[in-house]
Amino acid sequence: MSMSSPRPSQEPTKKQSPKRDLWVLLGLIALFLFGFIGLAASVGWEETWMQLSQLSPMQLIGLLSLSLINYILRGVRWHLFSRRLGLPLELRHNVLHFMGGFAMTITPGRVGELVRLRWISRLTDWPFERILPLPFIDRVFDIAAMGIVLAAGVVLSQTGTVGAVPVAVIAIGFAAIVTRPALLSGIVKGLWKVIGRWPRRFVRLLQAARSMAVFSAPSVAIPALGLSIIGWAAEGYALFLLLTWMGADITVAAATVIFLFSTLAGGLTGAPGGIGGAEATMLILLAAQNVPLETAVPAMAVIRITTLWFAILIGLVTFPVAEKLSKKV
Repeated sequence: MSMSSPRPSQEPTKKQSPKRDLWVLLGLIALFLFGFIGLAASVGWEETWMQLSQLSPMQLIGLLSLSLINYILRGVRWHLFSRRLGLPLELRHNVLHFMGGFAMTITPGRVGELVRLRWISRLTDWPFERILPLPFIDRVFDIAAMGIVLAAGVVLSQTGTVGAVPVAVIAIGFAAIVTRPALLSGIVKGLWKVIGRWPRRFVRLLQAARSMAVFSAPSVAIPALGLSIIGWAAEGYALFLLLTWMGADITVAAATVIFLFSTLAGGLTGAPGGIGGAEATMLILLAAQNVPLETAVPAMAVIRITTLWFAILIGLVTFPVAEKLSKKV
């Protein structure tokens, strides 16, 4: 059976329900708070509060600033990919789209972030399928950068996390495959020969694989990877600073490994924002680094607030701006 091209559509067929997303967000907040309260109670409220009270407003601003550096650099990377694809959008529009998509982090698998493509389609009149490679390549470079930083952290850390080694290898290997269009296209064709079903889906996969060619040029891949590495390294450094301020004895490399490994582990659970999996993994890894529980619990809560929840807050603020701007065409 030959695979014929599907008819392009302008926007995703499934629209997100604002009321449902609000309930999901409130549920996640409640779940996060419930987990933190339970852990703080088991450790001791006095010990938890003592650790939290050590942090000054300027230190919290510093943590938020490091997260913001990550978001801005990745927003610039999104602009780089957008321009490479030929989209006639300015830097401010692309960064706004990228930031606004954080509001949809609460959707399972973060599929709600495809709203960025809806905004782009409205502003440019490009069909949805033509810009579909954007979120895919964006996620690929995230995984590649996290894998590289994770691998470097394992090498530099005197007490590296053993489980991080295969994760780093898999992440880098995945990125290497999907950024090689010929290899990826061959894999898709091979799967089609084996499965022989869902031709329309395989057509889209093949189109996406071939579209990766525009992003694999060194003039695009090298700066994109550089921006990604700096951004994710900044998040790892934030955890190091936080733990140091709380009196923990830990290296930058070990803290970076813990942050990235926890983030990847949370993403593998499929839960919105990696809630539950990321926190549990971080506590286990901190314990392995001999960080006391009375320090690990508040540190975990603070770093998640200044990364995940800060990103969602930025998304909620910028989302209506991006939505309104996209309707002015």
